[in-house]
Amino acid sequence: MNDGTSTTHNSAYDSTVGIQAETVHNSNVYFVHPDASPQEKYRVGVRYLEDGIPSRARDMISDAIAHGHDDAEVRFHWVLAMLSARAYHDLSAEEVQRLRHASGLVRTYAEGEWKDALRVTFELLAMLSTADGDAGRVPERLRSLPQPRREAILHHFDLVLTGGLKDSLWADTRARAEAARFGNDRVNRVWAYFEPDPIGPRAMPPRPSTAATGQAALRLRAGLFLAVTAFLWVLALLADPAEAAVELLVAAGAGLAAAHFGRHWWYREHQLKAAQGEPQIPHMRDPASPGDGFTNQVRHSFEHYFGNRVPHGLDPYEWLGQTVHIRNDLVAEIALLYRESRIGADRVNWLIRHLAEDARERYGKGTLFDDGRRKKPPVMAKALCVLALGVLGCATLALLGTVASGADGSRMLLAVLAVVGAVSSGRRAAYVWLEARGEERRLAEETEAYEEELAARQAAYQKWKSFLDATRPSEQDMETWLTCDKTVFVDEALRHYQLTWRDLITHTILVTPARPYKRGRVKGGPWRYSRYSFRLFLVTQDGVREISSDFDFTDARRGDEQRSNYRFDALSSVQVTERSEVGYDLELILTNGPARNIRVKDADTHQLAPDENAREIAEINLNAAGFIHTFRLLEGIAADGKGWIERNNPNNLPPFRAPD
Repeated sequence: MNDGTSTTHNSAYDSTVGIQAETVHNSNVYFVHPDASPQEKYRVGVRYLEDGIPSRARDMISDAIAHGHDDAEVRFHWVLAMLSARAYHDLSAEEVQRLRHASGLVRTYAEGEWKDALRVTFELLAMLSTADGDAGRVPERLRSLPQPRREAILHHFDLVLTGGLKDSLWADTRARAEAARFGNDRVNRVWAYFEPDPIGPRAMPPRPSTAATGQAALRLRAGLFLAVTAFLWVLALLADPAEAAVELLVAAGAGLAAAHFGRHWWYREHQLKAAQGEPQIPHMRDPASPGDGFTNQVRHSFEHYFGNRVPHGLDPYEWLGQTVHIRNDLVAEIALLYRESRIGADRVNWLIRHLAEDARERYGKGTLFDDGRRKKPPVMAKALCVLALGVLGCATLALLGTVASGADGSRMLLAVLAVVGAVSSGRRAAYVWLEARGEERRLAEETEAYEEELAARQAAYQKWKSFLDATRPSEQDMETWLTCDKTVFVDEALRHYQLTWRDLITHTILVTPARPYKRGRVKGGPWRYSRYSFRLFLVTQDGVREISSDFDFTDARRGDEQRSNYRFDALSSVQVTERSEVGYDLELILTNGPARNIRVKDADTHQLAPDENAREIAEINLNAAGFIHTFRLLEGIAADGKGWIERNNPNNLPPFRAPD
């Protein structure tokens, strides 16, 4: 910090600390249909103006006026848009002429509060060339306007009003800024603006069934089994019908019982082996595996949320150790479901948080490690299946005995061959049948689990999205808070230097991102940051005073200030470097100090929607930063020194007169 006449250089100006996060909210607040009516264009133009994008507001409201939508209300907002974030000397000759023409139309509008407000705006412009203290009754008329109109004029005429007139209004401006600075629950809502829009819920769908591929083989093998078995039964019936009938009934009953209990046994055994040997995504199974960028982000998010959502009575490290395999499986699942172009892991953090909470709840219920696919086969089913198979074997031997009791050697040989064929074809048919029934059961279970999981995730998604939508500040909220911060910053600088507005020739404030930061914007709007750097230039007859400080936008906490004072001739040149892949840099070159490299904005071309124009979005961001006015001011001082100041002194401005 330096309060002397020498310059200081802050190494943080050139800091390259990385960006933490950025997001674009897919909002349609600025969308205008190509066939929109003039009234709709005007409405969107007013929204641009209220949200701190006056350049777009000028275009939209001017277009509405050109198509016949013109009254006192429309003209009032048009005048505000023309002068918002601009000093009077920033206007072109054509724009001044348009303002003069508009001032002559005031008398044609219907009487009312909008006409009164419009009349006051032109009276303020007419006072710019009057001597300090000769404000007349204009301040009283301004204060008599309804509060929304009065505050809008003071806000958008910030760089226009100077001298004694602004001195007389500044106390009210400062008081309103201090009152509104933390309004609308700022501290508890700002974070939500930088939270990305969550991506919709997804769950692992059931694997496709392979049962259909075995249907043809099942029919063939089952047909062969039935044919051979029927042949054996015919031989037995021919030998002893009564005894064979009993044996056939016992064999059939035992076979059906073995099939019923055997399929449960086989299915559980098969699922257990599949679960134990299932690789899923092989490189995900190893926690030390590096994976790709998205997967690493997902893994870190799981570790973070599992570490913060620990069951009662457990240590976080113990909980993380117990759930390492569960987390690895979930990382693999999320990576598989959501790994796609331009999708950041922060958009699925809501789901990761839900899964961590679900794991904690299931642990409390004792079901976390109770995976149905890893359940051992039921002992009773195994026992009953073995018993049924034993009975079936005995019944088969009894059938052979019956055939042997009433048949010759050739028929007995045929019976033995039939038993061998029945066992062989039956075994193959049973395997194919078990595979098909197992696939049907697996598909049904996985479908039910998928639907339940998706429904739970859908509920968690809706809950989070509703909370986020209710919490996220509007563009107007963000702009209001930022404006209040700038007002308080300017007021404290004036107090520090013991200056009044009468002492200033002009001023400008450059608002740039302070790294590291999070940033966000709505589609078609400017970037807004979680951390800002305010750089204020106060221009007096003695020179330029520069004050800069970083702000945490959440709670308006300020970092250390840097102050520099220099004469007009000390500013030798001002340069702007535009690099599409990096952003805009402003370089101030002083005769008695190092160059100042100020990052005005970072690149944003990779964050543009397909229907957004890169040049238009860049202009919006530069205007929101106050860059245009700041650059013109510093460039003029660097080029002409004190001569530029004398030409642009408020007391030397040409009078603003309405046409007769």
